[in-house]
Amino acid sequence: MVEETVDYPGLIVPVGHVEPVPRRIRAQVGSRWVFDTHRALYVWEWPGYPQYSIPLRDMAEGVLTDDGRAGRLGPGPARRHSLRVGSEVREGAAWVWGEGAPEPLIGTARFRWDAIDAWFEEDEQVFVHPRSPYTRVDALRSSSGVRVEVDGTVLADAPSSVKLFETGLPTRYYVERAFVDWTLLRSSATVTACPYKGRTSGYWSFVSGAVSHDDLAWAYDFPTVSCSAIAGMVAFYNEHVDLYVDGVLLPRPTALSRAEWDKQRRAGS
Repeated sequence: MVEETVDYPGLIVPVGHVEPVPRRIRAQVGSRWVFDTHRALYVWEWPGYPQYSIPLRDMAEGVLTDDGRAGRLGPGPARRHSLRVGSEVREGAAWVWGEGAPEPLIGTARFRWDAIDAWFEEDEQVFVHPRSPYTRVDALRSSSGVRVEVDGTVLADAPSSVKLFETGLPTRYYVERAFVDWTLLRSSATVTACPYKGRTSGYWSFVSGAVSHDDLAWAYDFPTVSCSAIAGMVAFYNEHVDLYVDGVLLPRPTALSRAEWDKQRRAGS
């Protein structure tokens, strides 16, 4: 059993933290704009990433209706509201902060991400969740060789790599496709998205006898501009493979798995 460890910076933003958003934030339901604001706030309901909170005065008229349900999110009390845009109704789409929440949040609404059809920062669409101003993502070319094994079977062996460093997550090692043994991998229908890197173009699983290792590897063929160095390359989950970098077996990280990360995202909605 490989020992687990943490060798990367953790997330440091406390729950309840509020900051101004310096970007124009807009949202659409269908073809209609629901809000358009330069006064949005970031609010952290868990340390991984923030949510947007939107001033009620910047909402389109008459789109929110009080559901009559009070609750409490991480930073404080709020009331649940539904969103009505024309004939379209999104039940429980937003929480409007009330007395007892941090003072800047009062008079603003935090929307469930999937209650909105399209989010925009300035004129660029944002996916999955807001980009945290405290998260840095760097993709750096490296001469470090990378070998990937599962149950003693070599899945990839590359003489160089691109290392992707993302705050709060273990380093990911991307390798050229030419150094992956594709005879051992099977394509998966899984698709995920990241607000920093974009949308994946492929996932692959490894089947060894009766044992299936699902979604061990992925690629971004068309990543965001800031992560263009990983375009078309393949990475493997450090948590679920034996990863050798420059011949040294790395300890397995204790980072959230993709499923756990997604669960946390849903919990914050």
